[in-house]
Amino acid sequence: MSGQTVPADFSGHMLDLDEDEDLEVFSKNTSLADGSPMPNSPSSMVNQYRLEEDEEEQQDVNTKDLFITVDNPESHVTAIETFIMYRVVTKTTRSEFDSSEYEVRRRYQDFLWLRSRLEENHPTLIVHPLPEKFVMKGMVERFNDDFIETRRKALHRFLNKISEHPILSFSQHLKVFLTAQELSSHRKQGPGFLSRMGETVRAVANSVRGLRSRPEEFTQMQEYVEDFSNKICSVDKVTQRIIKEQREYLDELKQYSPTYTQWAGSEEDLSEPLKGVASCVERCSKETEEQIHHLSDVLVPGLHEYVLCAETLKAVMRRRDNIQAEFEAKNEALASRKADQEALQEEVDALADRMELANNALKGDWTRWQSSMRSDLKSVFISTAERNVEYYEKCLAVWESFLLSQREEPSEQRDGEDTS
Repeated sequence: MSGQTVPADFSGHMLDLDEDEDLEVFSKNTSLADGSPMPNSPSSMVNQYRLEEDEEEQQDVNTKDLFITVDNPESHVTAIETFIMYRVVTKTTRSEFDSSEYEVRRRYQDFLWLRSRLEENHPTLIVHPLPEKFVMKGMVERFNDDFIETRRKALHRFLNKISEHPILSFSQHLKVFLTAQELSSHRKQGPGFLSRMGETVRAVANSVRGLRSRPEEFTQMQEYVEDFSNKICSVDKVTQRIIKEQREYLDELKQYSPTYTQWAGSEEDLSEPLKGVASCVERCSKETEEQIHHLSDVLVPGLHEYVLCAETLKAVMRRRDNIQAEFEAKNEALASRKADQEALQEEVDALADRMELANNALKGDWTRWQSSMRSDLKSVFISTAERNVEYYEKCLAVWESFLLSQREEPSEQRDGEDTS
């Protein structure tokens, strides 16, 4: 497998959220850098990005040959546990499948099995993360409707990310997951406990031993991952705080409007303006509630998904380092143990090939993952920008309507006084 080249300098490809310039979305200059005119409004800017994004998605759909849907969650209660089963529907035109359509039911543990098999067989490929097993932040009840729907979307996205991967989508384990009615017999075929324990012990030994020298390109990858992880985690935490504060603000707004309504009942001369303010506050309250729902349903899941991706990348880098550490250890043993030279030489040659394959796999997948990450986050940020524009435009219209009504009312009163 031939590897794709990785940029020598990752700094130009980072999501640099620390610089003030990144926040200056709308410049005072009326033309873009290439001389083309600036869109007339934030809405038109968002629509332009949305159109480009839809065209890219349509091109992807035209080239896809594996379509997967996760839906129809059902709760199952046994004497031991309660769990959710999801329907997984697959449609494909690939020749290696015996049929063009499959329908199976899977629980969360089955998704865990698939991901672990993919990681075992492709240790230096970036396997998209699954949602956490336990209750997510903000979810009070494990099996309430919001939690189940959030998890369903994440599982759907996981399978579609795998189906779009140029290597993982052809995995035999994925095919079994999508087509076999029962997975129990296949799950027993994995490595045993002792085998997994041996792998863990070797990984720990390699990490303790460390590397003699990591190649520069993978050192840059490591630094990129750490930087990306810090930034995406920071943005995720700040977004959570903003939503919490907006919920508190919404609670205050809901108490604010009735106060003006009650006040209007006791102030006859101010009745109409007070009722107008109460109406504006109530309408802004509804818009704020919609805004919170959008942030919670679109921005937060998108950010948190890449918080988990950052952890996945760290694990991939560790596995690559472990392969190199094992190669270096065997190479050192070969140099010191002449008697076992022939046997060790075979192991060294095999590990050298494995390390080269691992390096090439990671380099190739790295470019693909970066492209996917930027596309996903761009979509999330555009959607949030679109909602922000709509939210503030609606609130502005509410208050402009109120001001207009207050300007018209005094003129009507003066007309009435002149008539009398």
